[in-house]
Amino acid sequence: MVGLPLVEYPPVNIPAEYVGVKVPQFSFARLAGADPVLGVEMASTGEVACFGRTKYEAYIKGLIATGFRLPNKNILLSIGSFKDKLEMLPSIERLHKMGYNLFATAGTADYIQEHGLPVKFLEVLPKGVHDEQKAEYSLTQHLSNNLIDLYINLPSSNRYRRPANYMSRGYRTRRMAVDYQTPLVTNVKNAKLLIEAIARHYDLEVTKVDCQEFFPAPGAHEHSNMDLANLNGSLSLTQLLAKSPFRRKHITSVKQFSRADLHLLFTIAQEMRLGAQRQGCLDVLKGRVLCTMFFEPSTRTSASFDAAMKRLGGEVVVINESVSSIQKGESIADTIRTLGCYADAIVLRHPREESIDIAAKFSGVPVINAGNGSREHPTQALLDIFTIREELGTVNGLNITFVGDLKYGRTVHSLCELLSHYDVTVNLVSPDSLKMPVGVLDSLKSRGQLNKVSTELSTDIVASSDVIYCTRVQKERFPDAASYEAVKDAFVIDNKLLKDAKTNMIVMHPLPRNNEIHEEVDFDPRAAYFRQVSQNGSTLMTPS
Repeated sequence: MVGLPLVEYPPVNIPAEYVGVKVPQFSFARLAGADPVLGVEMASTGEVACFGRTKYEAYIKGLIATGFRLPNKNILLSIGSFKDKLEMLPSIERLHKMGYNLFATAGTADYIQEHGLPVKFLEVLPKGVHDEQKAEYSLTQHLSNNLIDLYINLPSSNRYRRPANYMSRGYRTRRMAVDYQTPLVTNVKNAKLLIEAIARHYDLEVTKVDCQEFFPAPGAHEHSNMDLANLNGSLSLTQLLAKSPFRRKHITSVKQFSRADLHLLFTIAQEMRLGAQRQGCLDVLKGRVLCTMFFEPSTRTSASFDAAMKRLGGEVVVINESVSSIQKGESIADTIRTLGCYADAIVLRHPREESIDIAAKFSGVPVINAGNGSREHPTQALLDIFTIREELGTVNGLNITFVGDLKYGRTVHSLCELLSHYDVTVNLVSPDSLKMPVGVLDSLKSRGQLNKVSTELSTDIVASSDVIYCTRVQKERFPDAASYEAVKDAFVIDNKLLKDAKTNMIVMHPLPRNNEIHEEVDFDPRAAYFRQVSQNGSTLMTPS
């Protein structure tokens, strides 16, 4: 404009043919009662810009960046005007061809059926008469039970509507969608754009086009050589491992981990898993030796450490109580000192709570806590958070219910501590004799995360849970057999109980199980406990 030379700064790596789309976001969930249909002047409190090869790719990336969840199965439509119905018909046909289950309100359902498409009618009854309605036909119950993955609600554009219409059925269902965190679209153009974007099946992995770090401006503080080397791309596995704050350090408690540590840890775990899937075995621990010491029975934890070490190119020396010099009276401290002479790291499980503190004090190599009595099980808790992220996409916003032995269940103690880094609510269900220790309970209360404490796994707790985390009643922790027999089958998860649960929740268990989860549940897609085991190799070796 002024005729002066211009030097582009910062340089960008976006291809010239790419499209940018800004997607608005508005915190309707924080505005109780507000109708999520607003004019242009109040379209958003913020925006996210994303790039793509087409407007569809850019738009769907932007939506996801605002926290929008793409639908898995069930889509509800409520379209007011005939003009909008006519405009949406090709998109609705597209949804049917993609295999989505279509639900609709009265007028919309009739229109869709007239055009030969299968649709299930859902009814919105006037306020106060819902008890007369069957659940299978109730729109409000489908929303409140999170049975709808996406709600496309296109209200009639009546500029002369009276204030009384503010409490219309359309408003009530839009508001319910917001309150129950169901993704909501209220604009016909946006709805068509979204459906077309979904139909194109874009690869939504983050690429170098989607994010970029910049070189410092002229005169700014210079970065280190390593930082500069990483500015134009994502870090390799070797570089990620070099950044780990836990290199050559003991892993004794989940209290060592910050939110940033967890993010780095799970990024490394993902990279290791992908590498092992592609190559079968990596060499990042080639020439290293891990010693595992298990003084309590273990199948999954011991096998997963063994498998993880070998998949990363290392070797394992296995020590158990029956063949160790502990049988001759050797102390934990002396055993640890000795094994540290042969190994580069030690994994320890021991029934005494103070065992890991002794090991960390006397070991000359990193020690990893694989369970110390009933106090903690850090690696299992890391695996559990990783599993929840993989299964549900996020940990934030979830309602998590712990069931069973909460007194001696060390996995629960560690997981509750890790959940301090996330926005969650927690329910505790256990017999009176197996209640959560006071210290853990007080921590949950102080963080405002504790929702319900109960001795009964009630229907409302099951229905509201995103995660039901079961624990085994541990016979070995009880002072006598009678105390164990009194509570061993206090809670049993079966198909009858899960009838009341959300369709997209998960059931977890650190295993082994006894009777607390019936085998019939194994065939329910919500049963995540064996998938939970499969994540083990990815997470167990990353801290050290």
